[in-house]
Amino acid sequence: MKKNVYLLVLILICACATSSENVQKATAHYKIGLSYYNENNVQPAFIEYQKAYELNPEDKQVLNAIGFIYLFNFDDYPKAVDFFQKAIAIDNDFSDAQNNLGVAYERMRRFDDAIRSYKKAASNLLYMTPELAYDNLGRVYYRLGRYDEAIDVYKDAIKRKADFYNSYYGLALCYNAKGRYGDAATAITRAIEINPAYKGARDKAVNDLKQKKLKAKGDEEKDISDYLEILNY
Repeated sequence: MKKNVYLLVLILICACATSSENVQKATAHYKIGLSYYNENNVQPAFIEYQKAYELNPEDKQVLNAIGFIYLFNFDDYPKAVDFFQKAIAIDNDFSDAQNNLGVAYERMRRFDDAIRSYKKAASNLLYMTPELAYDNLGRVYYRLGRYDEAIDVYKDAIKRKADFYNSYYGLALCYNAKGRYGDAATAITRAIEINPAYKGARDKAVNDLKQKKLKAKGDEEKDISDYLEILNY
């Protein structure tokens, strides 16, 4: 009997040691992947993230990172949704994954689901970057023609981060759609002032938008056209 207990304890110790070793290896692969991704080397990053996932499938950061690549680099929205949902299943308050899930739903035109995800992310008082979720929520409301609601949440984003220029661009679009052309011009001027890429250089912003329009399509192309129109006011 004592021998059996001893063997069971030994097995449990070995299992814990192996598990701990796998977690350490997974963390190392994740950090290497993150380094690759920051250098815009997407495929090596994805491979490292997959290695991390195989070693530790319960790491929410790894799951979110894989979903991020499926979403923003591979345009595989269903797989992105799957990985973000797995991350959220591990931590329901993981607002980074909730926000990314909203983006995936938005790109699938599942706007109601996107709204729920963005609201969930923004409602977390411990979320470090709530302005991202508010800004994304504002964009969905704008797409749906719910301009007043969009204006409100864009302002919520700016309350969280005063120099968040993305939301000033969003405000410009909303005001323009409502015929408030002066407010639209003021908002986009403010966006250009605090956007570090332009630092108030209006001509540089116009030229950059024209270049981006050549590559853009769909909603993004329409938005850029509207920005250029607003800049003519």
